[in-house]
Formats: sequence, structure tokens, C-alpha cells
Amino acid sequence: MQRFFLKSKIHRATVTDANLDYEGSVTIDETLMRAANIAEFEQVHVYDVTNGNRIITYAMVGKAGRGTICINGAAAHKVHPGDLVILATYAMFTEAEQRDFAPKIVQVDQQNRMK
Repeated sequence: MQRFFLKSKIHRATVTDANLDYEGSVTIDETLMRAANIAEFEQVHVYDVTNGNRIITYAMVGKAGRGTICINGAAAHKVHPGDLVILATYAMFTEAEQRDFAPKIVQVDQQNRMK
């Protein structure tokens, strides 16, 4: 049997921008993506801590070192600059695989720099 488990998380990042006129996605600083083991175009769950909204989209690579967390497309109606968000990815594991796996958890400060 396989189950879905948390694969990675960027915890309490600050949304830096929102771009309504875009196809969709969340643009994430490349440094944060690497640290959290998030691949470009991977499904990402965005949990808005500020207002409770939740969306599912995909990751786009932003320039490294800028702290970018940009919500694109229709989701920009629900998640706004300044909101705190949790960005999470999940993967399917067998119980044996899961025992040997630890999710990547990335903590950031208010400028989205890793702590």
C-alpha cells in the first residue's frame, strides 16, 4: 500500500508579489526551492496563514537570493502580498520508504531568508 506523506515545506514565507495577468502558478526563489527539494512544475499546496485560503498550483523558479514568493493567475485574488503562507509538497511512499524518509522543512524570516 502507498500513502501520501509530506515531502517538503517552506514554512511561513511572506508573499512578495501577486500577478493576476498570468496563467497560474507560484514563483519561488530558486534558493528556497533547492533547499526544500521542490522541482519546477511540481504541484505545490499554498496554505495562506493570514486569511485561511488554500490553493493547489505548480512551482516556477524565481531568481535566487531575492526571496520571491509570487502568486500568479487567478490565485492572486485569494493570496496577497504580505500574507504569510506555507508552501507544501507531498509524495507517495510505501510504508517501508516512508520510514527512511524525512521531509525537508525550510524555515524563513520575514524577508524569506532561510533561518
